[in-house]
Order: sequence, then C-alpha cells, then structure tokens
Amino acid sequence: MSRIARRFWVLLPLVAAVPLVAVEKPPAELPAPKGYVCGKAAKPPVIDGQLDDEAWKTAAWTDDFVDIEGDAKPKPTHRTRAKMTWDDKGLYIAAEITEPHVWATITDHDAVIFHDPDFEVFLDPDGDNHLYGELELNARNTTWDLLLTKPYRDGGRPVNGWEITGLKTAVKVNGTLNDPSDTDVGWTVEILWPWAGLDELALKVAPPKVGDRWRVNFSRVEWDFEVKGGKYVKIEKRPEHNWVWSPQGAIDMHRPERWGYLQFAEKADGVKYAPDPAQAVKDRLHVAYYAQLAYRKNHGRFATSAAALGLPDSPLGGPEFEVTKHGFEARLVAPKTAGGKTWTITNDSRLWGE
Repeated sequence: MSRIARRFWVLLPLVAAVPLVAVEKPPAELPAPKGYVCGKAAKPPVIDGQLDDEAWKTAAWTDDFVDIEGDAKPKPTHRTRAKMTWDDKGLYIAAEITEPHVWATITDHDAVIFHDPDFEVFLDPDGDNHLYGELELNARNTTWDLLLTKPYRDGGRPVNGWEITGLKTAVKVNGTLNDPSDTDVGWTVEILWPWAGLDELALKVAPPKVGDRWRVNFSRVEWDFEVKGGKYVKIEKRPEHNWVWSPQGAIDMHRPERWGYLQFAEKADGVKYAPDPAQAVKDRLHVAYYAQLAYRKNHGRFATSAAALGLPDSPLGGPEFEVTKHGFEARLVAPKTAGGKTWTITNDSRLWGE
C-alpha cells in the first residue's frame, strides 16, 4: 500500500474486520516509545499562538521530530518540536514548525486538514488502544477533531461529529501566509485541550494525578509543492512527508502502542522520566497480536499457542491464548518488578491490565 493510500485509509467509512495493514516490524525491534515529563503551570499560557508565556519558558522541548518510520529514513528537512504543560483546567500543547514557505488553503472546520501541511495531536489517556482522540490544524488555524473507536486496522471508525469540549487553538505565522515571493521562518501553535474534552476517551483519568502516564504523539504532514500563478500548488502524485515525535515504525499514525508517554509532574524541573515498567510485557503482547493477524490471514483462524505462532523466546514466556471462532485474548503476567498485573490484548488490539 502506498504512502498516500495509507493516509486516505482514514477517510473510509468502513474497514474490513480482518486488518489489511501488515506490520513491517514487531514492536520489540523498534526503539522504546519516547517520554516527556509534563510539569504543572503556575499560570496558564494565553492561547494566542505566541510562545512567550512564562509557562512555556519553563517547559522543555521534545526531541526534534523524525520520519514516521524511524531513523532508517532520512531526517526531516525542517525542524519540528513541541512542549506541554497542564493545570486544573486542561492540557496545554505548543509546537514550533520551521518552514520557509508557509501555506494553507483549507478553511472549513472538520475538513480533511492533512491535505494541507498540518500539525496533529493524538491522545489516548488510558493507553488501551481504543477510544482515542485526534486533532489536526493547519497554518490558518482550521481544525479537525475526531474520535476513533479503535484503530482502522481493527475495524475502527472515525466519529467526525465529535467535538472537543472547550478546545482552544491559535496559530502565529512568522512570515506571510500563502506568499511565495518571500521566505518565512515558520509557524507556531498553541492548544488548550480541556479535561472536559476527554470524557469520551477514558473513565476517571482526567484530570490526571501527579505520576500518571498517558499515551500521546504528534505528527507533522508536509507536501512537496511548486509555484504556479503566484500560488503554492502541490506536486501531483508525490507522497506526503510524515514527521513525528515518537516514531511509529510504519506509515501509520493509528498504532497507539507506538505513541510516546506523557508523564505528569508537579514540577518538571529535576524530575526524571520513568519508563513504563510494563513496556516489555505490552510489547510482547503486541508482537503476539500482529503474529495472530498474519496467522489468521494465512490459515483462516487464530493460533492457540505461542509455539504455533513461532514467537521468539522471551524471559517473559507466553503469552497464553483463549481462542474462539471469531477472536482471541492473549494474557501475560508481568513480573512483580513490572507491577505484577495480568495484561490482556484482544484480536482488535484492546489492551488492559488488572
């Protein structure tokens, strides 16, 4: 499937029950998801697109964005980075998007914003791979917010009518919008995603507590262009560039298991990011999940054991499977040092621990 085809997958109203997107690499072969310590703001930033508030001066930048597939691909030609803070009202996100030619054409809310160069936020507070939010905006501050019931690979559908309650966004263009005659610096973004706008995504996770970890990722879409008649025009049949904070390992933002971790803190200064102790268990279950999809595609059914799937050996062992005609659950007990929970993943990638 081509790069463009994978992006347009988002627009399909229905998807097959058996996923059509194959995994290029199992999660165990990919680098660990990135992490960010998010400190609480003493005073909330003003959402005006200008990153001059005191809250942003004390918040750290993320690492620069990389290609969505990871370090095996060339580094992005332009820098992108983000930072976050929070308070009792919501989560604040800022982004700096370096771009010598800032352009945007879409003005309708809930249009397909990634047809323009854009900035995107993906948020799954409870980290179960289901019921997560996506927000896209372009340099005109035109937005598209949608709720995903589950990833497209698992038969999920986008709920375009969903609106983030109390959402505020602003954009500041450092240059001139849609003017090819000059060279711009880029554009900056500010977002307030209120806790009230997370009610549909998870139960009893917002507002967060100090020490909580959420799954989050950011994406920037860029298009190759040419100038015609004094206007920026996308070059036909050229795929878009996808640059992200935490690499996905594939051209697919809808793999929530590869998103980064947002760790909430009272003050970020001096607090070290603590990786999820159950990450290896979760990765092992996702390896099994993808192997089951491949097995079903080849055999018309799910495997009943890790041995049948040919999973690589692991000190974690297992997992153990419960298989029916139409689905499966895979379970793996985490070591006590990793919390000791029993983690479960299903055939539609829902993940939870108890």
